[in-house]
Amino acid sequence: MSIAQHAADASQARAAGSYEAPLAGLLLFIAAAQFMLVMMLAGSIAPGYSQSQGAISDLGAIGETSRLFNTSLLAVGLLTAAAGALLYRHHRRVWLLGLFLLAAAGAFGAGLVPLDRNADIHGLSALVAFVAFSLIPAACVVLLNGWARPLSILATAASVAYVVIMIIGDGGNPGVFGAIGHGGAERMIVYPVMLWLMAFGGYLMAGGGPRQTIAGR
Repeated sequence: MSIAQHAADASQARAAGSYEAPLAGLLLFIAAAQFMLVMMLAGSIAPGYSQSQGAISDLGAIGETSRLFNTSLLAVGLLTAAAGALLYRHHRRVWLLGLFLLAAAGAFGAGLVPLDRNADIHGLSALVAFVAFSLIPAACVVLLNGWARPLSILATAASVAYVVIMIIGDGGNPGVFGAIGHGGAERMIVYPVMLWLMAFGGYLMAGGGPRQTIAGR
């Protein structure tokens, strides 16, 4: 590719991304903020529910909170997929788009098939969502500069650490959960990523935008 062609492509990408990155940021912010609020509200509404001992998915199987929680999960899936597609139009990295879509599919599947409808399908969807979402911050370092990059890696490290803890605990070693219990361990997977998505969304809305890249890399 010639220097002139590359400059033209970069200029075209900047023009194309004038609204896509801020809109993607808005969608990611809404997805994360509404899910955290719904988890808090549903956990307070559900009779006898324990934030420490109850799985997050239980909120989608309790009558008083099932509609609220499962609708929130479906929204996370749709908004994440839309945001990933908008960002892809700017960065042109197929693997990063794939990660966003995988996370979106996991969240959407977990909301579409609640725990009490089919535990196996729901469990697989939730695991896909946990793993894919936990990897998104570290994957997005290719779009960021400065301190945002190590903070993104830190968010992924914290989330992945608790994915491992959850797998060990659910494998017959519940003592690994410690005082926070199974529910707390699940929330420690979710919270770092949701907080990061809100920060990343704010960054994009403020005009930070993904750093310019060569298409296809």
